[in-house]
Amino acid sequence: MMKTLVNRQLIEEKIKGFGLNDLGRATIREIVGLVNQIQEASGEAFMRMEMGVPGLAPSEIGTQAEIDALRRGVASQYPMVDGVKELKLETSRFVKNFMNIDISPTSCVPTVGSMQGGYAVFLINAFLHHGKDTALFIDPGFPVQKQQFRVLGQKFESFDVYNYRGDKLRDKLKSYFEKGNIHSVIYSNPNNPAWFCFTEEELQIIGELCNQYDVIAVEDLAYFAMDFRRDMSKPGKPPYQLSVANYTDKYVLLISSSKAFSYAGQRLGVVCISDSIFNASYPLLQQRFGTDKYGYTFVLRIIYSLSSGVSHSAQYALAAMFKAANEGRFDFVKEVSEYGERARIMKKMFLDAGFTIVYDKDLDQELADGFYFTVQYPGLSGHELLKELLAAGISAITLANTGSEHIHALRACVSQIKLDMMPELERRLNMFVMAQTEVVKQ
Repeated sequence: MMKTLVNRQLIEEKIKGFGLNDLGRATIREIVGLVNQIQEASGEAFMRMEMGVPGLAPSEIGTQAEIDALRRGVASQYPMVDGVKELKLETSRFVKNFMNIDISPTSCVPTVGSMQGGYAVFLINAFLHHGKDTALFIDPGFPVQKQQFRVLGQKFESFDVYNYRGDKLRDKLKSYFEKGNIHSVIYSNPNNPAWFCFTEEELQIIGELCNQYDVIAVEDLAYFAMDFRRDMSKPGKPPYQLSVANYTDKYVLLISSSKAFSYAGQRLGVVCISDSIFNASYPLLQQRFGTDKYGYTFVLRIIYSLSSGVSHSAQYALAAMFKAANEGRFDFVKEVSEYGERARIMKKMFLDAGFTIVYDKDLDQELADGFYFTVQYPGLSGHELLKELLAAGISAITLANTGSEHIHALRACVSQIKLDMMPELERRLNMFVMAQTEVVKQ
């Protein structure tokens, strides 16, 4: 077999040493740790596509606001658990300006990233109604959210939506909702890992069924306005970020500062709970948490217990970025649009190398170019493909943990592959292809 960039025996040793019996089922963070070890031992810098970390500099607007807050001495003070006033106000304005949704500042609660926000929502939603003890994931989805359910010891079901797009989604969702045990339906839009985007029709279907069956839609907007096929950069003007909130008042929105605002390191997101849900009373909450109001319980029983609030100075950073976006001084969409260009170039490279794009359509539209795309290679399972790419100095994750039916495919993230790295990525893909050709010959 021809020489590879990274020694295959070294890769096998590191996989074994890391305790990964099935590489295809490894979590994102496990792959990160594994690749770090291989990279250090081999001396080869990898093309890192396994983790969705921002590959762009944070906005000076945010960093300067945080510096100013630190100089004012906020680091010595505990923040209010429900968030600083400026952030809550600007979040409410941001949701109105870029989603055309009305929500009060009170119902906008900062959390330690959308990860904590989702965890807290998953926890509380399981204690709202007798018999409703299960969540439904519209997959493929972010693997760690299911891990959170396992940590919580809660039940969930899921299905791969790719064959149930458009009006087909209605009957598929009804088949779960009509059983009466579903308290929440969870999905990301744009989708992680497949990057398709739900349409107005599909979101209306979800909203109408949530109304009919009293289910809460948990909409993960980690990639807010990053469907670059539509320019959603103008505050107060359409097109807006599409949302189920247009069709139901039974919703929770998870808005992250990590991707759209490149502020991942400060671990800050905002949970926007519909005013109807936030102010609602649920007797079962009283039994479990000692209070019956959803919003009060969420903030002063759950968030207080989990972290007692969010980094004080970081809240001022996000408030400043929201404020600048609301006033039209900060085009955050333009700031991250380079991801679309990277995806366009990288997808062509993979296609030229003999890969196929797995989730390739949004109904009858071409899939957007964005933060992620999914690929597979003929004749290789997911874990085999990942090993072969590791030998070429390229890392990714498999779709096996995402709820996808395409368990032999990989998710590629474009964020860490800068434009000046594209020639090297192409060289390594060619090396991968040559290695596969050599295997066939043998």
